[in-house]
Amino acid sequence: MWKELTTAISHLNIPADWVGIRAVKETATTNYVRDGLPESNGKSMTMGAMLEVMVNGCLGYAATNSLTLPGLQTAAEIAYKQAIAASKWWIYPFSQNQRPKVVGEFNSPFLEPLDALSTGEINDLLIRISHKLKLNDKIVQTTASTNTSEKETWFVSSNGSQVYQKIIALVTHFGVTAQDGSIVQQRTQNGPHANSYQGGWELFRQDNLWHQVEQVGEQALELLTAEECPNTRTTLVLAPDQMMLQIHESVGHPLEIDRILGDERNYAGGSFVSKEDFGNLKYGSSLMNITFDPTVEGEFASYGFDDTGAVATKEYLIKEGVLQRGLGSLESQERAGLPGVACARACSWNRPAIDRMANLNLEPGTATFNDMISNIEHGVYMESNRSWSIDDRRYKFQFGCEYAKLIENGKITKTLRNPNYRATTPEFWHSLIQVGDVHSWQIYGTPYCGKGEPNQAITVGHGSPVCVFANVEVFGGGA
Repeated sequence: MWKELTTAISHLNIPADWVGIRAVKETATTNYVRDGLPESNGKSMTMGAMLEVMVNGCLGYAATNSLTLPGLQTAAEIAYKQAIAASKWWIYPFSQNQRPKVVGEFNSPFLEPLDALSTGEINDLLIRISHKLKLNDKIVQTTASTNTSEKETWFVSSNGSQVYQKIIALVTHFGVTAQDGSIVQQRTQNGPHANSYQGGWELFRQDNLWHQVEQVGEQALELLTAEECPNTRTTLVLAPDQMMLQIHESVGHPLEIDRILGDERNYAGGSFVSKEDFGNLKYGSSLMNITFDPTVEGEFASYGFDDTGAVATKEYLIKEGVLQRGLGSLESQERAGLPGVACARACSWNRPAIDRMANLNLEPGTATFNDMISNIEHGVYMESNRSWSIDDRRYKFQFGCEYAKLIENGKITKTLRNPNYRATTPEFWHSLIQVGDVHSWQIYGTPYCGKGEPNQAITVGHGSPVCVFANVEVFGGGA
């Protein structure tokens, strides 16, 4: 691939100021079992390149699945004409400063390669999980699935960039639906598809897998006889698998600089954050430390370089509660005059890179889980996202979880079903009163973060410890 791309970048015949070629080859598999029966098995491969051309301060794009020199030349000409046409109305003129030369390589860690298991072996494992989940007839549906992907990216540019990255990822899921009369409850492993990581089959075939399977089934049955979550204001304790969604929706999306600049308003909405807030806004309590960190080994959205070649580094977005920087690529940083991060990402070869989340993590604190619980007179502990709703400014939200426990006089007591909570983003993060230590810090992810027109579903990762929030409105399913 390098030979074809380096030859093309030196032979493209267009009078552009800068040209980049990002070629992508991705192979993916899906295996899905429902009620102990294989329902779908799939394998796909896609390959192509995105040409990006800078002319008169404007960027133009064109994609092609022909990686020959004539195919790349045709795409470059289309991108050039697009940039020329758009340059009459550009919002902000760009230069090669937004596309610096970079050379490097990144490879995902793994122990057991994705081709170590055949389709039959994968299905056998998922069928066994499905059967183990079916504890009795009140379990009315079981599901188990895996998704794997191997994605190679080559990036070259007219100013000498050469970057290679190979991302190996595994997404696993299993869960049940339980029913007793009119009561229906859902329980999954940490929420739908939350177990998303970079790595191989070693991530799934762990020693505690069968304990987790049994626990999911047992908790689903437990929820059928549980009390409804009370409607009250109380201390809320969130597990890391729910903090994932909380960070994603109320921190990640509102800090995307292109959204703040207005680029997403007609589709995904804007943000309550303004440009003037950076460096000034007290986003949450002093315990709130959020980092953008694609360097975490094995987290779902780790990489060495974004899709324009910017070098990925760990950066504080929020430090001791104060907003520091946004999720803005090199061109968004230039447009807004704000510090950003290496976050220009595309879901495939046929999409241009835009401002996206990658790994957004809440840094651990010092509190142990037992100490946090023992200090709570009355509260509710919640796990695993079930539903979410947030307005188009990322300000008001309402989230539901699969599973909850009542906290009484410093002890976790009875199980609660249909737990929900609501707040505004600033109110909620200012109510953060305890952050768990490294022993409760866990990583999860999702393959389905959507944004952009045309839509791009992309991978993100979120790490967090258990967290405690004061005086939060919680309510049950009937509220």
